[in-house]
Amino acid sequence: MQKLTAQDTESQSADIKAENIAQLRALFPELLTESANGVAINVDVLKGLVGDAAVTDVEEKYGLNWHGKRRARQIALTPSTGTLRPCPDESVDWGTTQNLMIEGDNLEVLKLLQKSYGGKDKVKFIYIDPPYNTGKDFVYPDNFQDNIKNYLELTGQVEGGKKISSNTDASGRFHTDWLNMMYPRLKLAQNLLKRDGAIFVSCDEGEQARLRMVMDEIYGQENFVADMVWAAGRKNDSRLISVSHEYIICYAKDKGYLTEQKIEWRQRKKGLEDIYAQYEKLKRNYGNDYTAMTAGMKAWYKGLADSHPAKAHKHYAHVDSRGVYFPDNISWPGGGGPKYEVLHPRTGKPVSVPSRGWMTSDPEKMKQWITENRVHFGEDESSVPCIKSYLKDREYQAPYSVFYQDGRAASKRLRALMGEDCFDFPKDETVLQELVGMMTSEGDVIIDFFAGSGTTGHAVMAQNAADGCNRRYILVQLPEPLDPENDDQKIAADYCEMLKKPRNIAELTKERLRRAAKKIRDENPMFAGDTGFRVFKLDTSNIRAWNPDRDNLGKTLLDHEEHILSGRVEADIVYELLLKLGLDLCVPIASRNIEGKTLGAIGGGVLMTCLAKRISTKEVEVLAQGIVTWHKELAPAGDTTCVFRDSAFENDIAKSNLAAILEQYGIANVRSL
Repeated sequence: MQKLTAQDTESQSADIKAENIAQLRALFPELLTESANGVAINVDVLKGLVGDAAVTDVEEKYGLNWHGKRRARQIALTPSTGTLRPCPDESVDWGTTQNLMIEGDNLEVLKLLQKSYGGKDKVKFIYIDPPYNTGKDFVYPDNFQDNIKNYLELTGQVEGGKKISSNTDASGRFHTDWLNMMYPRLKLAQNLLKRDGAIFVSCDEGEQARLRMVMDEIYGQENFVADMVWAAGRKNDSRLISVSHEYIICYAKDKGYLTEQKIEWRQRKKGLEDIYAQYEKLKRNYGNDYTAMTAGMKAWYKGLADSHPAKAHKHYAHVDSRGVYFPDNISWPGGGGPKYEVLHPRTGKPVSVPSRGWMTSDPEKMKQWITENRVHFGEDESSVPCIKSYLKDREYQAPYSVFYQDGRAASKRLRALMGEDCFDFPKDETVLQELVGMMTSEGDVIIDFFAGSGTTGHAVMAQNAADGCNRRYILVQLPEPLDPENDDQKIAADYCEMLKKPRNIAELTKERLRRAAKKIRDENPMFAGDTGFRVFKLDTSNIRAWNPDRDNLGKTLLDHEEHILSGRVEADIVYELLLKLGLDLCVPIASRNIEGKTLGAIGGGVLMTCLAKRISTKEVEVLAQGIVTWHKELAPAGDTTCVFRDSAFENDIAKSNLAAILEQYGIANVRSL
């Protein structure tokens, strides 16, 4: 039975550096050599393989460089020493939900999610709204040596004396600090995306240029999709030019794959419901008088304000029995198409033929269209006919890179939902809902690791209610403390006090999700989808790390006799195992009692646990047989890992006997903590 320690790879988050070396080994085995620290890459051999494509340090290179970039890259590659502890009491529908709300530093959380969600063909869509670096924004100071301890100190969970501060121009590292924060997080996010996935990042003009260059480096310039421009209303706060827009920068994980698979992103056109309602109204008034209905549609469009979303579709002003349409081009694409005689239905004379020829080479097909009333003719044969393009068949379109959405509307809706102005300038959930709807579908996972007010979670639930899909969200939010003495934070801090919750932003995120879920259920009584979320909190690993007290080694040895930290419960250990073994945090967990010991079967038997504090020699055989019997009933598809508490065994004989029995019945991966 192998004993797991905090240093074992199985008890750590994904080692991205080791995975990179493994991929290089598969491509170019000759690159691998040995160094004092183990396996290494022979850079000279690599240069020989790529020839003139190699660049040396002394040559000038194109790209964005800043102080700390190498360290930021290294931070992304360093495995996390933490875990995520479950909090069922703070969750909604813990037993059934597939959504996650995680409190913690997003850098560490992203590392911890790598094994369970990275490369698992799950994460389709990532949206983040990071700090805009305006001089007032919080920028997280990562610690290369021990980021978990750093996080606990900064958020006031352990004493450390550190302060969270804004990133001001006076710091002298204004852009550098922001880039050092963003680089490792964007790198880890890229690892999580599935091949047909994409990331959307909100920013303003302050860091847009640098963000583009960083994302070109991490995601590849060839995977850039668009700089979406979000016009959010005039501010009139400048002596020169009033900047009234933000950006949403979009990169695909593999844009070439999207093209190869003919994958398209489509949004439903806005204003359609108003158009359809007007059509029904005219139909009630005029019956089958389509001429009058067409005149009515044109008059209605003319009376709309230019800002009305239906105004963009004013060309859909003609009406027949099938609905609203516009007369579209009926000619052959590119020219050189067939030219044959088509008679006008009223005059009986040949109509004008398009200069590029008809769009169909089959005259019988054209006759069928005419019989089915799918061709729009002019008053007489002098005009070229058109093909009828119906709005109901063209409801979806590629999203535009420039769009208008007044940000004040989102603030008003959130104020009404929460009852207070807890957040300044929240993102619009309807905009995010459109993005989610255009490129995700059943079972897709959406991640936002700067969750803030919880807009992304709200948007995912709303879109699920709209189309009946079961998308999942994973939100990550730092429990950034709120200071009631700070005028900018007082309303939010007092709101947490009113809720009788700790004063931090993550509590507001969770409350917004609860209220949004209720609102969506109330507005969609037939919707039975998932509106819950499981809460997890970042903490140190449950497995005790070797940390000797040189002044009292005797006490240190006694403390380390038990390898599980005091105060940690069985659920804490189980969910750390899920993360370290690469299992979904929402995977089903079943339990069974044998010999007074609780057994757990996770993921249909992929992981089995018995974390009892005492296992005697005489209990071993019955316990082992119970595990074997249950394992046979579950019949998991792959190998099973079975985990026990190392200190529970009465002696080494009990431990080795249990492992031997399990191995005899095909359960070879037996581990102890």
